Amino acid sequence: MTRDTLMDHRGAAEALGARLLPEDAEGGFSSVSIDSRETAEGGLFVALRGSRTDGHRYLSRAFEAGAAAALVTERGMEEAGFDRERARESGAVLILVEDTLKGLQDLAAAYLDRFPRLLRVGITGSAGKTTTKEIAAAMVGGEKKTVVNPGNLNSETGLPLAVFNVREEHEVGIFEAGMNRKGEIGELAAVLRPQIALITNIGSAHIGVLGSREAIAGEKKDLFSRFTGGETALIPEDDPFRDYLARDVKGKVVFYGQKSLEALGKLTALRGRGLEGTEIVWEGIPAGLGLPGQHNVRNALAAASLAGEAGISGRAIRKGLAGARGLFGRGEVLRGRTTVIRDCYNASPESAAQVLAFCDALDWPGRRVYVMGSMLELGDREAEAHRKIGELLAESRAELIFLYGPEMRSAAAVLEEKGARPGGAFFHAGTMEELSAALAEKIQEGDLVLLKGSRGRALERLTGVVMMDSGLADPVVSGGEADVS
Repeated sequence: MTRDTLMDHRGAAEALGARLLPEDAEGGFSSVSIDSRETAEGGLFVALRGSRTDGHRYLSRAFEAGAAAALVTERGMEEAGFDRERARESGAVLILVEDTLKGLQDLAAAYLDRFPRLLRVGITGSAGKTTTKEIAAAMVGGEKKTVVNPGNLNSETGLPLAVFNVREEHEVGIFEAGMNRKGEIGELAAVLRPQIALITNIGSAHIGVLGSREAIAGEKKDLFSRFTGGETALIPEDDPFRDYLARDVKGKVVFYGQKSLEALGKLTALRGRGLEGTEIVWEGIPAGLGLPGQHNVRNALAAASLAGEAGISGRAIRKGLAGARGLFGRGEVLRGRTTVIRDCYNASPESAAQVLAFCDALDWPGRRVYVMGSMLELGDREAEAHRKIGELLAESRAELIFLYGPEMRSAAAVLEEKGARPGGAFFHAGTMEELSAALAEKIQEGDLVLLKGSRGRALERLTGVVMMDSGLADPVVSGGEADVS
């Protein structure tokens, strides 16, 4: 094995209880990939079966790219017509399992076992995971060698892949866990087995998948499912599901939030500064959080509570607060001829209501223009949720309202019922081209423009139009995640 090798082939096969072909294979792999196009020389290619294609079809391509080994199933190879004898002759190493997704997750868990000194931290919730993770990493990383998921690589495959970034020098690993189906958080908890686990909140994002907020709470609570007694669960003090989340946890439960931190003498004061963020006085010393909105204050306090549990000093916590930067599409503030709040990474009824309230509360001298894209994955609550957004918009301080997507018909109907004139006070577009043209005609210098919608609506495509300069490189000033599930 070389210095860059993550695991040797035999060790990987033994950890998975898998067959190794050839049985006397030597060496190991230095990276892990699920995309043959991204497979590096000496890497392990994991052949996953997806809804549209099967990774086994790309085994030859992965080995041609220099893969040292592949994680495969017998059935997958047979269906893909992969020639095992030819593979053997070329020196390809195969690790045969029953299920390659479970194999990837189990392999990641076995890899983590090699780092007993690593403090493992998990974060989940309906909103704020990525921003909380990034702020926490900035705080913890000021005093300890820290590794995190890149971006929001937090899925059933993303988190296991991120785990392979852990190295011997790391002292803390902070990983967010996302969810797109029932049982996913439990699977990720089995990979990470967090010693500190934090839930940001329980909202209705993905309610169309699980059916109710109660079911979402149960799924998120599974982050604690691998606790054995010595671990710590961090739970928001004001969440409606706080008592349910804390019930029967096998470990220490810590409620976090403004009141709890004030009672501990950690949080001295909060002073809102509108689009410039919030001044947070931590242990009597001010630190400027440059991320706007109350939701980002909650994210920051969650991160600070996590950092405190990890033994991080107040000085490093303040430094992390001051250094927090906006992430793409999560409440970014872009400044130019107009000012744009780009909050279109994702959307839920809760986050849409929060950002509308925030924009309404701003002391703004010009017009407010709200561009609202559909909220997706709401299931049978779709019409009701969009009608509620219509009611909020009707009562808002927006001079102009632009709606995008078929789901927004319910919001448009409410606006009409309230007396708004289609094509005048509000515009409902069925295509991006219609929306872009309408905005280009109406936007004026000095406007405050909100872009809010689900990821599937990709409202960031409107950035150049609403900033009145399609060639402008977006000047991100500040921002934080309002909703990511």
